[in-house]
Amino acid sequence: MIRARVIVASNRASAGVYRDTSGPLLITGLRELGCEVGEPVVVPDGEPVGQALREAVEAGFDVVLTSGGTGLNPSDRTPEVTRAVLDYEVPGIAEALRAHSRDRVPTSVLSRGLAGVAGRTLVVNLPGSTGGARDGLAVLGPILTHAVDQLRGGDHPRSQ
Repeated sequence: MIRARVIVASNRASAGVYRDTSGPLLITGLRELGCEVGEPVVVPDGEPVGQALREAVEAGFDVVLTSGGTGLNPSDRTPEVTRAVLDYEVPGIAEALRAHSRDRVPTSVLSRGLAGVAGRTLVVNLPGSTGGARDGLAVLGPILTHAVDQLRGGDHPRSQ
């Protein structure tokens, strides 16, 4: 079983100004992919995201998806705090996320989201929109099990 956590980076949702919609969508999608996942952790962008990431890594989650804080807005700090937590990046995942949406949503290339590994936890930054969450799940669905297996020390599957 893959243990996952969702961290929503939203200054307004964390302050109760509005209800987050991307987190619940990610929870549902991860459960459909067979993951064990609780309710989203909603925090303001910036260092609270970094703290939530460090706690998730220390708790041994296999996968952590963040939602929000990846754009060009001056308050969008998720990539910076994520980079400080990662041991190494996996740029192909972030590239695939942007490429998946590019033709339908040209502004998706403005996302600065990262993907990488901290300890044995795969961390992926997703945009805060529900469309970004759906696209993220579409990209991650086919690779998630293999990525987690690799992080657990698994070998590459043999071709037939």
